[in-house]
Amino acid sequence: MKAITLAFVAIAFACATSARGQDERLVITRAAMRPSLVATAEHFTGTVHVQPLFDSTAMARAFAASVSFNPGARTDWHAHPRGQILIVTAGVGRVQLWSGTIREIRAGDVVRIPPGVKHWHGAAPATAMTHIAVVEYFDGRNTEWMEKVSDAQYRAPIDPR
Repeated sequence: MKAITLAFVAIAFACATSARGQDERLVITRAAMRPSLVATAEHFTGTVHVQPLFDSTAMARAFAASVSFNPGARTDWHAHPRGQILIVTAGVGRVQLWSGTIREIRAGDVVRIPPGVKHWHGAAPATAMTHIAVVEYFDGRNTEWMEKVSDAQYRAPIDPR
């Protein structure tokens, strides 16, 4: 209850501050200013659409995008120096760490991929999937792309957990 009360106090303060004109650094980026693009075959298999959400700034080193995979589409193997967070917003997908089994992911799931761990993610064979991907820069880098995920790797059995 105390945490909820503190949250309401923080929201009330933020609203009061905004009402007094103290939010001069507030930045709103309209959707029309962030056009969607089709991901290149260089790092993806199948059709993948990327909608940038926000990029890193002086205030934050993270960036995010909403990524929509058509059925069967997927990333190449890759790693992120500071890890990655995936928030599944629609459909059914798959994710796999290099040393692990394929795990199914569904709308509402949040996936945390550890820093530097080789992995891939994408849609299920018969179902599209969309997720928000959040990644941070480290020493000017955010992703190390590796080899393609083979069809045999993609179609391996799913871990039922």
